[in-house]
Amino acid sequence: MTALAPTLQAFFTDRLVRQKNASPHTIASYRDTLRLLLVFVSERAGIPPTRLSIEDLDASLIGAFLDHLEHERGNSVRSRNTRLAAFHALFGYAALQHPEHAALIARVLAIPPKRYDKKVVCFLDDEQIDALLAAPDTSTWWGRRDHALILLAVRTGLRVSELTGLRCRDLHLGHGPYVQCTGKGRKQRCTPAA
Repeated sequence: MTALAPTLQAFFTDRLVRQKNASPHTIASYRDTLRLLLVFVSERAGIPPTRLSIEDLDASLIGAFLDHLEHERGNSVRSRNTRLAAFHALFGYAALQHPEHAALIARVLAIPPKRYDKKVVCFLDDEQIDALLAAPDTSTWWGRRDHALILLAVRTGLRVSELTGLRCRDLHLGHGPYVQCTGKGRKQRCTPAA
């Protein structure tokens, strides 16, 4: 039986942090997924986390856990698929470390993401935009700041995380003004600010 703990530790410290330079959000999401799994296995199978091995984490258990997330915890299909991505990353790493478990790992990696209807992103109409821009009290410094941030968000389509991460050096004025920002997945993008 292979102890799971050293593989998990190496996955987080070597694979995610050193090799992939994963974002803190990714690491936290994967950590939370594995914590939920450990509680699930402990409650359902009666196996304490310290005694858990790779052999215990077969495709049927992972599938049951994903169903538990969706049906008992009320997670969306998108959240379920995010948890599945964490397992795919972990088992992809485990395949390199434990080739003796190739068949079990391949079955887990073969679990497909669940399909779901993607909602169309709705945009704000002029009346809604005017209401947002009128909300801050522009007689105060904070109100003028909020007004400027809302206006920048409306004009550029920046995400809130991109907007809050902006620095003065990211705004380029002059001919063809634009905003340079770092988006999801550390992708750099330039957006016209006119």
